[in-house]
Amino acid sequence: MVKFVVDSACDIKEYSGVEFQSVPLSLSTQERDFVDDENLDVHEMLDYFYGHHGKSHTACPSTQAWLDAFEGADEIYVVTITSGLSGTYNSACVAKNEYIRKHPDAKICVVDSLATGPGEVILLEKMVEWKEQGKTFEEIEGAIIAYRDSNRLFFGLKSLHNLAQNGRVSKIIASAIGIMNIRILGTASKEGTIEPVGKCRGDKKLVDEVVKEFKKCGYKGGKVRICYVENEALSDTIVSALKAEFGDMDVKAIPAQGLCSFYAERGGIIIGCECA
Repeated sequence: MVKFVVDSACDIKEYSGVEFQSVPLSLSTQERDFVDDENLDVHEMLDYFYGHHGKSHTACPSTQAWLDAFEGADEIYVVTITSGLSGTYNSACVAKNEYIRKHPDAKICVVDSLATGPGEVILLEKMVEWKEQGKTFEEIEGAIIAYRDSNRLFFGLKSLHNLAQNGRVSKIIASAIGIMNIRILGTASKEGTIEPVGKCRGDKKLVDEVVKEFKKCGYKGGKVRICYVENEALSDTIVSALKAEFGDMDVKAIPAQGLCSFYAERGGIIIGCECA
């Protein structure tokens, strides 16, 4: 059996036509735990964290959670959130080694997306596409890293509070965002960390800067995937601006789930694209 497995930062919980499973991360305070699965009420979670003034943290899936997801399959493709911000990739690799020890004929490809959300979705879709085209495990494993490195990920965020509180960005940078309608435009670095590109006053400026960044990265009409945090209107505006500049494209936008909503926060948006 061939199976495709992601962590919940991928923002999709089902994938039609293939064996698929999403392994949840968790989000916690001293008082509450949220599991990022299909039962999570993202709106209620965001309300809770907005009113919570204590410490919070996220946790990657356990090795056992990955092993449970792998069970029954002998050819497995895994996409994880960037190792630059999470231990999820390492946890999946430990599970891979343990699974192969018990199932020596199994083949497992674990891909560190160096991204999150839509960046993971694009990698997942490409591996499914290649498998449906008849490519072998070895061909897919040998090609996916070069494909990953040709893609880009951008962030448009109104707040960096949760990222800063959990050590993902500088608190100095975070303190300047959200004041006077200032947004930060960022990108995923080559190491899979968050790299600020610039500050934008208001959504219109952000949309303009996203189009400029697409031009700078050499975008030529490839696939675009977007996740948004309770801000579908901004997503629609960005899609319209990109189509006006680059013509028709394969673009899909979906609501962010738990992990991406926690870090991108309300009003945030994450955009992944093929640039090759």
